[in-house]
Amino acid sequence: MSREADQATGTSRPRRSEIGPGSTARAPIRRFGATLAMALCVVGATVAVGAIAQAPAGKEAPTKSSTTKPTAAKPSTADAAQAKPTPSKPAPSKPAPENATAAAKPLAVPDAPKPKSARAWLVMDDATGKILAGERIDERLEPASLTKVMTAYVIAAELQAGRIGAHDAVKMSLNAWQHGGGALDGRYSGFEVNKKADLTEMLKAMLVQSSNDVAVALAEHVDGTEPAFAARMNDHAKRLGMENTRFTTSHGLSAEGQYSTARDLAVLGRAFLHDYPNEYAYTKIREFRVGAMNPQLNRNILLWRDESVDGIKTGDHARAGYCMLTSAKRGDQRLIAVVLKAASEEERAVDSLALLNWGFRFYETHRLYQADAVIATHKIWKGEADAVKLGLEQPLLVSTPRGRYAELKPLMDVPKRLIAPVKAGTPIGTVRVMLDDKTVIEAPLVAIESVPEGGFFKRLWHEFLMWWESV
Repeated sequence: MSREADQATGTSRPRRSEIGPGSTARAPIRRFGATLAMALCVVGATVAVGAIAQAPAGKEAPTKSSTTKPTAAKPSTADAAQAKPTPSKPAPSKPAPENATAAAKPLAVPDAPKPKSARAWLVMDDATGKILAGERIDERLEPASLTKVMTAYVIAAELQAGRIGAHDAVKMSLNAWQHGGGALDGRYSGFEVNKKADLTEMLKAMLVQSSNDVAVALAEHVDGTEPAFAARMNDHAKRLGMENTRFTTSHGLSAEGQYSTARDLAVLGRAFLHDYPNEYAYTKIREFRVGAMNPQLNRNILLWRDESVDGIKTGDHARAGYCMLTSAKRGDQRLIAVVLKAASEEERAVDSLALLNWGFRFYETHRLYQADAVIATHKIWKGEADAVKLGLEQPLLVSTPRGRYAELKPLMDVPKRLIAPVKAGTPIGTVRVMLDDKTVIEAPLVAIESVPEGGFFKRLWHEFLMWWESV
């Protein structure tokens, strides 16, 4: 029946879709679809080109971290896998003329000069904490008045924490005078009994005069009793890694169960120097006067014999012998020497200086990187910037046998993938410095600048790229 006939009879058939196999409109629609698809491809390609231009360069493996051997003098691009820091040009140490260039012929390092009578001794590189030479460095011995370095360390920590004040009025109690001063060996500071004095003045007297009564007075001021203060001293010793040390007094006079080692005392001296440089500086004061008394000289006679010596402490009594903890700095190089249980005051000084001279003669220290200097860049995903600058919060010093600086091999351990946001100061990786396949020193790499998140479309595109590179 024709359509006209259907219309005439008032009936209708189901209408065939005009978009289907039998449709006569198929060709125009296909042309329209092809045109639309082409347009979408062009738009997509345009967006992709723009996003790729903003994407971090280089294809990454989906691993978590990588180790890079840094070789380039300056970071060049945002590609973290290509960020390769190098040590700075070595600067000559002062005053030794042998340290003129990094290419100097290495010196053969002879054995350190062994002290004549000291029971235990060592010389330590301050920059790395490495012990350059030593003997019986972990043998437990009485530390004598080297104990006062820990007393000063605790006082400095309490000052920094704000629990005591630099000008607190500290009472010289009768107990402090009897137990630590005039009633024992005559090392009385001169502060009046049952009177109060300025805390800083007392701290200087303890470090310069080695006043035992002051050590007890300061302990009582902080914790009420000397035993309570000794417990605090031991807490700090444990935190610093002084594994073979135990204090029972604040002054170091002979006491049952009190001991330390050459290694631990070097660790303590190094910590005092770096953690509390203001209080450490008191150890180089040559003389100190209390009230109307005559000035008392610092017992560290090396302060007069070598201008590079700037601390730290001496000690002696019958059971401990003559002890000395010494630090000296020449140019960028600092060394720490410990001599325990020597036969005389002169001998401990001569031996300590000989060890220091040996260390300065056959080892050198260089400033490898400056603080806050950009030593590498790292690619970053989903950020406003495509890279973050990396550096160190503190200067990185490294010590080597003299003439071997050029053989150092710095390596950079950084994560393979870093995603914004990143705040300035955030640890990103580690710089390790190698010599003879051994780590000489390492330091954390931190972000020197903040990188906030990028815009929505950049984050979306980077998410796609990270997925694509992981498949």
